[in-house]
Amino acid sequence: DAQESRGLGDVYKRQILLHMLKKGKTLIYLIWITLLIGLVVAYLLNPEIVTTEYLVAFIQKFQGEMLLIYTILTLLRGFFLIPSTPFVIAGGLLFPDQLLLVLFISIAGVLFSATSLYYFSDMLGFSSYLEQKFPHKISKLKKKLESPKSTLFVAGWSIFPFVPTDIICYVTGILKTPFKNVLYGVFIGEIILCSLYVYFGAAIFNYL
Repeated sequence: DAQESRGLGDVYKRQILLHMLKKGKTLIYLIWITLLIGLVVAYLLNPEIVTTEYLVAFIQKFQGEMLLIYTILTLLRGFFLIPSTPFVIAGGLLFPDQLLLVLFISIAGVLFSATSLYYFSDMLGFSSYLEQKFPHKISKLKKKLESPKSTLFVAGWSIFPFVPTDIICYVTGILKTPFKNVLYGVFIGEIILCSLYVYFGAAIFNYL
């Protein structure tokens, strides 16, 4: 009857939608991997591309739009797991009279990339894959990162200057750690680290 036909039609539409979403995930994943590989190759050919000196020289080419270019690069940086350190110090060197604004942009960039990577990892289905492949290990990690102490763990990771904060955001997204714990931890760790870089990083860099 008509009701049954509508029901079959809805099921068919859902199947098409799920198929399209799966294709979309695959396409996004391939684009991201391609760009990531391209960046790695570019870095191997020219390691200076992620140094403070290179960033300053590159952004200075856009005389009238330096702040805009700096903001865009700061927001996109996290998708490629590049540490924020050279970007924050570069901001202090480029805009010495606007250090509070540089700090705001830096923190906004970190929180934006943290949020994006947290949901991006689960959107691509990595969490399901890892849960099936390493059920016991994932279960133990989940217990550690689901406790209130996970905020302190993320904060500790974030304040450590030699590892990208984005990695822990990616991992917590895969393990489905409570998002608020991740965001609070990232904010606490990064506000301390970025403040040091913004207000003292440029002076140290110039001294060296």
